[in-house]
Amino acid sequence: MESLYLEVKDFSKKLKVWKNLFFIKYELYIDGWAIYLREKIIDPRVIIIFKSYDTGVYSIRSFETKNKLNAKEQFVELYNEDNIDTAEELLHELKQVIYGKDLFNLISKKLKESFS
Repeated sequence: MESLYLEVKDFSKKLKVWKNLFFIKYELYIDGWAIYLREKIIDPRVIIIFKSYDTGVYSIRSFETKNKLNAKEQFVELYNEDNIDTAEELLHELKQVIYGKDLFNLISKKLKESFS
């Protein structure tokens, strides 16, 4: 359990670089841990990092959120990547997502669909 705590604590130190752009929340679950990054804008993206205790691999997902008046918040998945083996690979992938990889992939997909 202490190694789990140290791993999440280490990640929290690395994520402080983006504390002015994101609200950051950590959650521990029965099957793994998750870190939630929510952009500090009106219709923010949400980036979720998850590590499974069973497999020991990471996954990363990003979602666009839409806040409708008097309605529940809606999420549209922009990007996902599973089976990331190391913390270094995860941080590399996270940086790419933060700097727009997920949005670029969505735009590219919509452009391809419009020309089909």
